[in-house]
Amino acid sequence: MSIREVVTVGDPVLRRRAREITRDELASPEVQQLIDDLIDTMRAAGGAGIAANQIGDLRRVAVIEVQDNPRYPYKPPIPLTVLVNPTIEPVDAELVAINEGCLSVPDLRGELERHVSIRVQRLDRDGREHDEIRRGLTAGTFQHEVDHLDGILFLDRADPRTFTTWEQFERFHRAAFVERISAFVERVGS
Repeated sequence: MSIREVVTVGDPVLRRRAREITRDELASPEVQQLIDDLIDTMRAAGGAGIAANQIGDLRRVAVIEVQDNPRYPYKPPIPLTVLVNPTIEPVDAELVAINEGCLSVPDLRGELERHVSIRVQRLDRDGREHDEIRRGLTAGTFQHEVDHLDGILFLDRADPRTFTTWEQFERFHRAAFVERISAFVERVGS
């Protein structure tokens, strides 16, 4: 296990779609090491998730975890989740405006709309199939990571008029966002 360098916006690997992997590849020591490296890198960087593209690898693998994350205290907990070859589809048309940041876009946040309810199909690190519904901010986190695997950054979906540095978000926007999103989390439950 090791902490890998997170590539940042401008690196072409972030704009490429990651390729699906086979079950044999998934079982390989190399891909299992990639998963461990993603977990270590995400935790060290304080992220809620990270996709393989973000460490320069174009295999369709990402990890998500939210446990008392000081960067995102308003996010409900998400146990460590490994996404292999994930696909998502909206369950309905309901959207919510979320203010997002990204480890690959340091010190910048912006507001974008995400689907409130999505269906996620994926393999876990052991090759077991999962077909689940994710809601709320948890659904937003899954959409963010799958976007990475499709070569899409939150910058592509955000209203550029809402871009702000972390410092200015904390100073001018955090309180209103946390109040609004906390009410949303209470309403939808995740």
